[in-house]
Amino acid sequence: MTVIEMARELGKVIQESEEYKALADARTASDNDETLQEQIQHFNLIRMKMDIESSKPEPDEEKLKNLNEELMTVYTEVMGSEKMVAFNVAKEAIDSLMNNVTTLLSAVVNGADPATFDPEQAGCSGSCSTCGGCG
Repeated sequence: MTVIEMARELGKVIQESEEYKALADARTASDNDETLQEQIQHFNLIRMKMDIESSKPEPDEEKLKNLNEELMTVYTEVMGSEKMVAFNVAKEAIDSLMNNVTTLLSAVVNGADPATFDPEQAGCSGSCSTCGGCG
């Protein structure tokens, strides 16, 4: 079996993991939440208005201030949404899994024993010369 074929197998295993399934479920739940999607659209609209105002030769600072305050309010609502919180928790879990996989693979390429190297115990010493890769 080639390295690429093994990587494909690893991809299948990752997609069968609890972390992946939790992320997929959280993504579906947030995508199907009409209120959350409307809030995200509202957020993007405010951001576009800010971009337009900021690009003017003489932007209206008061308007920008008000738009920024509105943007922060909507952002807080979006990020505080139960489904967005669940999505972010699931995203952090899959990111942690993928960081461990990447750290392990980088360490192995640099000579570490794949059977004994523990990516969760790998820390940054600050010296790239002793590093197995960023996680």
